[in-house]
Parts: sequence; C-alpha cells; structure tokens
Amino acid sequence: MSHSAVPPFMREVVREVPAASPADVGLASALALNSAKDSIYAHALAAYQKNLLDSCPVILGLFTSQGGQFTLYRPGHEPLEAPRVPIQYEATKSVGHSAIATYQLLARYTGDPTTRAWHGPMRAYREQMQQALDSCDDWGLPDEGLGAVRHILSTNLDFMTQCLDSGEFTPETLTVYAQSLKPSIQAAIGYAAGLQVSHWMSVMDEWRALIGDEAWPRTYGVSNCLYVARPNNILFTVMAQYFGQEAFNDRLLLLETTEFSTTHEAMLDLLTRIVSDRVLGQVFFKDYFLMDSELLSTGARDAIAAGVAERASSADPSGLSQVAAEASSRGMEPLLAPLAPFRTWEWPWRTRTDTGVGPTTLAETDASPDPLTGA
Repeated sequence: MSHSAVPPFMREVVREVPAASPADVGLASALALNSAKDSIYAHALAAYQKNLLDSCPVILGLFTSQGGQFTLYRPGHEPLEAPRVPIQYEATKSVGHSAIATYQLLARYTGDPTTRAWHGPMRAYREQMQQALDSCDDWGLPDEGLGAVRHILSTNLDFMTQCLDSGEFTPETLTVYAQSLKPSIQAAIGYAAGLQVSHWMSVMDEWRALIGDEAWPRTYGVSNCLYVARPNNILFTVMAQYFGQEAFNDRLLLLETTEFSTTHEAMLDLLTRIVSDRVLGQVFFKDYFLMDSELLSTGARDAIAAGVAERASSADPSGLSQVAAEASSRGMEPLLAPLAPFRTWEWPWRTRTDTGVGPTTLAETDASPDPLTGA
C-alpha cells in the first residue's frame, strides 16, 4: 500500500507498509504451520485425556497449604476427593511460619532499626500472636506438638515486646531470637510432618485396595512441586511407597510448576501430554520414553561437549552447532549432567546413569533395541 493511497483522515493510525518479499511470505507460511500445530495438538489432547481417564486410574497429589489434596480418578466413577489433613497440621505449620513473619517484619529495616515504620505492623501481629497463645491448649495437640507451639509463640511475643518497648533492634538480637527457636521449630516440623504422612499413607492404603490388583499396573500417580520442594517432595514420596521405584518417571511423575499450588485441570493436561507424546516418540523414533526429554537437548549437549562445530553432524543434527563454536572459542570445559537413559527409574531429579535402560541420545535410538519391543 503506498502512502498516497491512504486517505488523509487515516494517516495518523495507518502507516505505509513495504511490499512483502517472497522470503517474508514463505517464512510466514512456515511459522503458521507451528501455530496450526498448536490448535491441532490441543484438540487431540482433549480426546487423549478422555481416553486416558476412561482406561487408567489416576491419583493426583497436589501441594496445598493445608498439607496437600489427593484426588482419585477411576474409569466409570466420579472423581473421589480424599479428606483433608487434620487441621492441627495446618495450625502447627502456621505457628512455625509466624517466626519467619516476625523476622520479616524487621529484617528490611536492619539499615534503620530505629524507624517507627515497623512498630504498627508488629503491634498488630503481636495481638494475633497473643490470641493464638491464649487458645493453643484447645487445639487438640499432643504434648510434643503443644510444647513446641507454646515455646514458639511465647518467644515471638517476648521478642516483639522487647523490640517495641526499646523502640529498636539490632542484627545481633534478631539473630539470637531466630536461632533460639530452632529446637522448637524442628519439633513442630516433626509433629506436623508425622500427622501429614500418616494421613496420606492411610488414604493410599484405602485407594490401593479400591483400585485393585488388576488396575494398579495401569494407574498413574502425579504430584506437583516448586523448585524448593523438588528433592524432598512429601506427596511424591508417600506415593512412591505404593508404586515402587519401577514406576518412577513411568507411571509415577513429579511435575515442576511455577507456583506452589496448581489446578487439577493443569495437572491432567500435563499428564495427558506426557503419555500421548510417549506414543508419538515410539511412532517417530522407536523409543517410548524419548519424548520425556527435550528433543534438541542431546544434539546441543553433544555440540557443547565436543567443543567443535563439526560434531553436529547429519547423524545427530541439532541446529545448535554454533554453541560448540562459541564454547571452543572461549576455551570452556563442558559442565554437563550425567547422561541418563530416557527410560530411568531414578528419583525425578535424574543424575545417575545406572538406573535405566535404553538410548541416552536421539542418535542412539537408531542403533539400540527398543526397550519395550526389543526390536
């Protein structure tokens, strides 16, 4: 469109656009293929998810501030929600967090501890703390839990009163206060964790029997985690006792999410994508578990490890050979995680090479027997 063809009243919002080149048109067509793929994929996943839930039981163990939420999906039945962890778990955890909140009320003012900016928020929090201490005997806690709770609340109150009466604090007094709580916080964690684990183990006892021996080998277990909960995920570890290590990364999955909590719908979508992509991997690459790993990762890894652009060959193209050239020009030594097989029974944070079978790279899928069929 030439500028002269644009009516004067439109020229403030419509600009002259140069004619598109054949390359621009062609590239746009190529990019449109991926956009269309997304729509095709979404429609396919909806059908796959229905088929998956119609044929396989699924247990979701989702992180919540109440100690988790377990849901059982069984073919032909409505989803079954497990009862929540006893509220004493949440109350004890809340008391433990109150010490962290007390610290946060002051920590940001360490550079100006005599400011009155923290006085009002601390007075309000101290009032809540006093109410909790006055009522904690009625929470139904056993002696070990109650003793830890009372000590944390009392210590918080004493420290806040001291700070408010003097109108100041120091990094040293803040540190002494915080470290004095360590034994009680550990005791509170021990009590709350025991309550949580006992509850979910009892739920899993019931659900394992409900699913039965015939359907159990087809059952999927899925839990979510944020980064900090990855290596010690309680919900995953509880389910691991029932699924066994042979189900790790196969039917028992730990999915990292961007928030502490997520939705059932998001987790089912992720599970469906994983299972359906495994079928895709089998069809395209003769390996059922290959798509559990980023498809470009092995080519990029080889390029980085080799340190020369020539390593990215036609046998294992990655499109990332420049990474190797850049690394080589800088004299970098490669820092790479151990190369575990696509199918591995290690805990979800995979670093060992001796807990799985089959190919470890895309190139190896041509030479290795398929771990499912042996072909």
